[in-house]
Amino acid sequence: MRKIYKYINADQIKEIFLVVLILLVIVIFSFSIPNYINVSFINRISTSIVIISILAVGQTTVFISRNFDLSVGSIVGVSAYFVAFQLWKHPGIPPVVAILMSLGVGMILGSINGLIVSYGKVPSVIATIATLAIYRTFVIEYGHSLPVTPNLLPVWVTDEFNKIVLFRFRGLELRLVFVIMIVVVIIFQLLMKYHQFGRRLYAIGSNTDAARVAGFPNLRIVFLAFLISGTLAGLAGFLYISRFGNISLQAGMGMEFVSVTAVVIGGVSNKGGSGSVIGAFLGALFITLLENSLFLSKGVDEFWRDAILGFLILLAVAIDYVVIGKLRRVWAQREILIKD
Repeated sequence: MRKIYKYINADQIKEIFLVVLILLVIVIFSFSIPNYINVSFINRISTSIVIISILAVGQTTVFISRNFDLSVGSIVGVSAYFVAFQLWKHPGIPPVVAILMSLGVGMILGSINGLIVSYGKVPSVIATIATLAIYRTFVIEYGHSLPVTPNLLPVWVTDEFNKIVLFRFRGLELRLVFVIMIVVVIIFQLLMKYHQFGRRLYAIGSNTDAARVAGFPNLRIVFLAFLISGTLAGLAGFLYISRFGNISLQAGMGMEFVSVTAVVIGGVSNKGGSGSVIGAFLGALFITLLENSLFLSKGVDEFWRDAILGFLILLAVAIDYVVIGKLRRVWAQREILIKD
């Protein structure tokens, strides 16, 4: 038992619980859907999870700082529409430049959120709800309510980039977009766990006043958290173009809800200072698996899917407060006894 307490902390209990829950979902749907687990389904999951996972990573950095970013869906929409519009008018733009443009748009919009919240002292919920509406209005005004359809975009965007396969084995495909997502998850998991920025972010989320007394640059760290969230939303905007091609004024709408759901289900505390990028990724995997499974299940109407996700948020918060909270206290007491 001493070894278990040494290598597993209280927060990792949430991740273990979520892995068990994912396996349970697979088992349940395997009995209700014929030929449920197949190559096509696995490939679909690996493609569907990319955008939501990247958004969840950015949302995690903001959550840990004890804030919320409800504008990520609109940032996806702005970056996707802006870059798609530029590719329409200037089809010779190289892929690298298009990606950098999307990242740049996300970085600018994330910086605006960070300035308003950290230096403007506006509560993050209010600030990002406001910018959600403002950014969405920009899309409408900039595009004059005109959608960008796949036939207007270069072929490499709509037909090639999202389908680039780096490795194939018996029908299973390892696509470039999936590798990009994995790299993002790994980088930010290491950043949050080992880098000074990550440790300070956890400290600020756990106790803002104590972090300030310790000399941490609270305002700058929170600003950077929103900048990261916006930049990753910009990356998600480019991946949105490559996956869907058809960029309307509703692009990215509702993704803020899905990213928050993934983060909360993944065990990242809405009180700040707790959770991990891996947990958020598992939350995104759980949502993607559930959504695709419900899509295959003919007994569930599509209008019930959002209701199910909403219920899962309430369930995750309840588990965090009641079950995981109690386990964390017991775990902490055990650790104290072991040290003594």
